[in-house]
Amino acid sequence: MFRALRHRNFKLFFLGQGLSLIGTWLTKVATYWLVYQLAKKSGSTVGAATILGLVAFVSNAPMFCLASFGGVLVDRFNRHKVIIFTQCMSTIQSATLAVLTLTGRVQISHVIGLALFQGFIDALDTPARQAFIIEMVDDPVDLANAIALHSSMFNAARLIGPAIGGLLLARFSAGFCFGIDAVSYLAVIAGLLAMRLKPRAPRRKGKHVLNDLKEGFKYTFGFPPLRAILLLVAGMSFCSSALGTLMPILAAGMRSSLSEAATFGFLMASIGVGALGGAMYLASRRTVVGLSRVMCIAAPLFGGAMSCIVLTHNFYIAVPLCMICGFGQVTHFASGNTMLQTLTEDTMRGRVMSFFAMLVVGVSPFGALLAGWLSSRWGPALVIHIYACVALVNTLLFIRKLPALRLIVRPIYVKKGIIPEVAMALAMDEQEER
Repeated sequence: MFRALRHRNFKLFFLGQGLSLIGTWLTKVATYWLVYQLAKKSGSTVGAATILGLVAFVSNAPMFCLASFGGVLVDRFNRHKVIIFTQCMSTIQSATLAVLTLTGRVQISHVIGLALFQGFIDALDTPARQAFIIEMVDDPVDLANAIALHSSMFNAARLIGPAIGGLLLARFSAGFCFGIDAVSYLAVIAGLLAMRLKPRAPRRKGKHVLNDLKEGFKYTFGFPPLRAILLLVAGMSFCSSALGTLMPILAAGMRSSLSEAATFGFLMASIGVGALGGAMYLASRRTVVGLSRVMCIAAPLFGGAMSCIVLTHNFYIAVPLCMICGFGQVTHFASGNTMLQTLTEDTMRGRVMSFFAMLVVGVSPFGALLAGWLSSRWGPALVIHIYACVALVNTLLFIRKLPALRLIVRPIYVKKGIIPEVAMALAMDEQEER
């Protein structure tokens, strides 16, 4: 399950990024809670829903607009240096937010502006990190495991960060969470600087950026398996955005012995528990074969659990439902990521993963903005039910295409030696059973 950690560079990245991501989730939880509190002071809960949707929108909208250009830059320049730059910029963003909050001068406009700034950073950082994984893993056989472990790391932080964040919000303040996040970036920067990377051939820079972008678009969306996977994860991203955006309002209405802040933090952490379980499940798998089936199960699982959450006002029933949501969400996205990385040529990796980031992270703000706006008119329960139905329909459309897609993908798996390895592994299992 942890075989990719035998690669020194990936181990450094794994440890440093793990600490940093805990800080990132502290900031995510604290930001939503801070905005909710500021909005309540200036208006009603109805207004708070709209503002929460707006903050989620500006945080991720740059990903939708600019991630594709970020992918071109990632394919042209040194990915290692690009990530160091983005991590330094993120440190500055979190430190600024901490100072404004701790000094009592923070306003909703400040939070929105800094969230937009972080969105620009993420539009470059996300495709760079996704494409950089293959450079940290010397053996291509361990690539799928490295991707699954990277997802496990993200979701372990998603578990730990909100839980700690809820306690820190109840005991201290949002500014304290932002300050911890700023310091946590030093861990990943130190890990990146300590890496020893093999020199890679200079990337071609002769073409205009727009030509490279067009080439990447034609390659990605002209190949049916890549196009189908990306459209499926885009639909899931749109639908899952409703739960995270409206969670502060749902938490405030829960029957719980905890404070509202602690309830919110633990519900978010429960999503992280399920997400970590899903990531570990994927890390234990031997092969990418069958991941399309996993994606088709995960989306309805998430949508069904999300609908059930709004039907109960009991915190202790909502917690396991949030775990199911987390499991379904991460197995869906991580499976899609693994399949894309497996099917993509290395020269196109940055651009393909930029489209993945654009459609996973970049579509989410549109779903969040719409969820906040509709919730202020129809209420969060009806909105979440609608989003769950959309996730189911999107999955059914993918299932219809699946037989034809498998015929295209199978020769690629054979060429890369993936299917023979599966056959050999199954034969060994049969021998051990005998």
